[in-house]
Amino acid sequence: MMREIKILIIVIFFTLVTYYGVEPYAHSQMHKHVESENFEYKNLPEIEKGDVTKGKDLVMSNCTACHAIKVENMPAPMDAVTSAATYGVNPPDLSNVGSIMDEKYLAAFIADPATASHVAHKFTPESGRSHPMPAYNWMPKEDITNMVAYLKSIAKPIDEITPKEAFTTACGRCHAARYDGKVFGTKWTQIGQKPKFKYDKDSLAFDIKVLEYQDHLKKYMGKLPPDLSIIIRARSEHFLKTFVEDPQRVLKGTAMPAVGLSEEGFEKVMQHLENIGDPSKPARDSLGVYFLIYMAFFTLFAVLWKKSVWKKLH
Repeated sequence: MMREIKILIIVIFFTLVTYYGVEPYAHSQMHKHVESENFEYKNLPEIEKGDVTKGKDLVMSNCTACHAIKVENMPAPMDAVTSAATYGVNPPDLSNVGSIMDEKYLAAFIADPATASHVAHKFTPESGRSHPMPAYNWMPKEDITNMVAYLKSIAKPIDEITPKEAFTTACGRCHAARYDGKVFGTKWTQIGQKPKFKYDKDSLAFDIKVLEYQDHLKKYMGKLPPDLSIIIRARSEHFLKTFVEDPQRVLKGTAMPAVGLSEEGFEKVMQHLENIGDPSKPARDSLGVYFLIYMAFFTLFAVLWKKSVWKKLH
């Protein structure tokens, strides 16, 4: 019996060494480790409590020329493809940014979007390009604070925002999710959920609009952002967290901007990525408990059977 235990210990030891060499150690050598800051944005100054009424006036007079605010019955001034042709990407609906995004980041982004999102390297004087959203750093800080206060006031509480809504606002204008249809019936495209069309010609017309949008997006970003259907399986949660938090710290020079999510907003986005990339996870997790119980009984019976067999031989 002791000899078998020793053999088991040796097998486990070399298995763990092999696993460490192939997985954690290899990854540590291939990819630099970046510590998460838990979406605290410590480098940004705290903001005071703003005036919602004044903020509404400022947002309505400065933002609605580009952004929709559906919660206030303000539709987008242009369709997604036309917006992308104008700006490079479709500006987000502002209905829930006050919940899923950090308030300090929102204030910094309104003041100077290129710097706040860490993509100023794309919009240098030499490039001849400017960020599609103008900087409002000419505004008094108090006005920007009031705008943030208004955006927070119209947003649903974070626990009422669905993972899908968080994904749509934070990621869905640049990233597609073709496997979204396994959960929501049709695939997600950069211009929205693809409807179920009765006629093929209508489906084809929609696909053409998606291609047009993607062409504009590629010019703006430098390349088409990847489909996020199975990103949850391809990358670890830590990688995704640090990358979304500050892409430049993980991949210097990347075109992806820092999105400014709060930690709760990021968790909502991750939940959606799990829903589309690993929809069987809840069922698999529940099955795992029963499998462990089965293995415990199997081990017990195997030991008892071995003792019974060897007892007869001796």
